Amino acid sequence: MSILDQPSTQPIFTRRQAWGLFWLLAAALFAWLMLAVWPDWLNSILTSKKAFVSAVLNGVTLAGLYFLVASGFTLVFGLMRNVNLAHGSLYLLGAYIGYEVATRTGYWLLGVAAGFVVLALVGLVMQVFVFRRLEGDDLRQTLVTIGISIVAADLMLAVWTGTTYQIVTPAWLDGAVALPFVTAVKSSGEAVFLRYPFYRLVVLAVAIIIGVGLWLMLNRTRVGMMIRAGVDDRAMLSASGVNVHAVFAIVFAIGAGLAGFAGVVGGSALSVAPGEDVRYLLASLVVVIVGGMGSITGAAIGALLIGLAEQIGLVYFPTYGIVLTFVIMVVVLAVRPQGIMGKAR
Repeated sequence: MSILDQPSTQPIFTRRQAWGLFWLLAAALFAWLMLAVWPDWLNSILTSKKAFVSAVLNGVTLAGLYFLVASGFTLVFGLMRNVNLAHGSLYLLGAYIGYEVATRTGYWLLGVAAGFVVLALVGLVMQVFVFRRLEGDDLRQTLVTIGISIVAADLMLAVWTGTTYQIVTPAWLDGAVALPFVTAVKSSGEAVFLRYPFYRLVVLAVAIIIGVGLWLMLNRTRVGMMIRAGVDDRAMLSASGVNVHAVFAIVFAIGAGLAGFAGVVGGSALSVAPGEDVRYLLASLVVVIVGGMGSITGAAIGALLIGLAEQIGLVYFPTYGIVLTFVIMVVVLAVRPQGIMGKAR
């Protein structure tokens, strides 16, 4: 048998090409589900196209809110290795402060700014007086921040009681916009397009802008280089003349400020009530673990997965919807323990 007659042992696709083809087909299927007019049998299986598209959009916009909270958490916990289990309390406190300022002044943007600035100052105080004294001691950081979160929850309950508040957004953020998703076709042949709250789309856009800004800061600026160097080798960075404590204090303040900012934004989209601190702390933990510690891109991917799983589960598996979140976390940890975008240490 000649060489030309021998059967080829080369696979048709490499593993990378096969995965690329899989994701391309998945993206094409998803685009068809979002843009095409569904046949009746598909509407009967998935309830309706409107329910499906609304669940997807709700998941994506919720992912934007989760990312705003988790971006600060990934700076503090994922990058600096400071175990701050009071991060959810920072979110809720920022929401309450934003509510008070926006209500008393009548300016929503002033409430957003107050939530960021006040919580950035609170974070700075926490870093200087708590975390600087507990450097390298994860257990003590965990116990102390749990204590801080419990005390903060009781103080907020005493001041704002158990009432549920809604931060009122300005008129230019109200209303709904028509999106290019056909949900039905009338008997006259006229297409019915989905209308979606404008504010939720703004939240998503803000999350994308902040995410890109944080990525550029960490990967394309001198400050980001110092932060990453301080995490990897603090002694060498200090020996080069950089004030490591000042750099870490600034990063912690930014992380806490983002939590306060997310509190005002989230309180405007949803509500402000006791218990929201635990919900967003848990969401931040899951997002950072799934996405990979210290990775802004990973936090965005993790937030997208968790947001979609939560909202789609709420529509199609209302009893077990919350389980999907933890199934994703378990699967990711089993396949890739460092997270989707995390680096093995």
